[in-house]
Amino acid sequence: MIDVAIVAFTTFFVTVGPVDVAVVYAALTPRHTPAARKKMALRATVVATIILLAFALLGETLLSWLGISLPALRTAGGILLLLIGIDMVFARQSGGVSATESETREASDRADLSVFPLATPLIAGPGAMGAAILLMAGTSGDALHQATVIAMLLLVLLLTLACLLAAVRIQHLLGITGAQVLTRILGVLLCALAVQFVFDGIADSGILV
Repeated sequence: MIDVAIVAFTTFFVTVGPVDVAVVYAALTPRHTPAARKKMALRATVVATIILLAFALLGETLLSWLGISLPALRTAGGILLLLIGIDMVFARQSGGVSATESETREASDRADLSVFPLATPLIAGPGAMGAAILLMAGTSGDALHQATVIAMLLLVLLLTLACLLAAVRIQHLLGITGAQVLTRILGVLLCALAVQFVFDGIADSGILV
């Protein structure tokens, strides 16, 4: 149980990136009032929670309809997370866990950033969506393990909301360099988790027997 919680929390924390999201959010909202920033942060977290819970609860069912096996999901999900982790290590904006440059430019002209780009792709991005499906599928239908994964997802989203509400202070504290250092450290951790997912997927597939 503790192992499931640690892996789920770490994976969601890295793929959602509460601190990174807060730094980007602060950079996108310098002209907004504190009340407007708070409102957008709350709305974005609610929308992102709905999106990620939908992927967590319905993703495996959708994959079964498509005939995708659990080993294939683990392998593909591991590769996706590995690519995202590599981008994090090299501080590249790929759209996996952050908005791309074109998305950021488009967002700068918007009055309300809560749905785009804050809720998605910043909070509920491809990496977080894939992680939600992958971790829930890895519970093998165990209700207690599934509840643990959901609890860790909600905990990370709660931390994300707290970081968004303190976004300006976090930006001043870390700066660009500090945020990138943290991203690189988390990227290395995500790469290790991703490779383990790939190993598990290949081992479970039976192709090496």
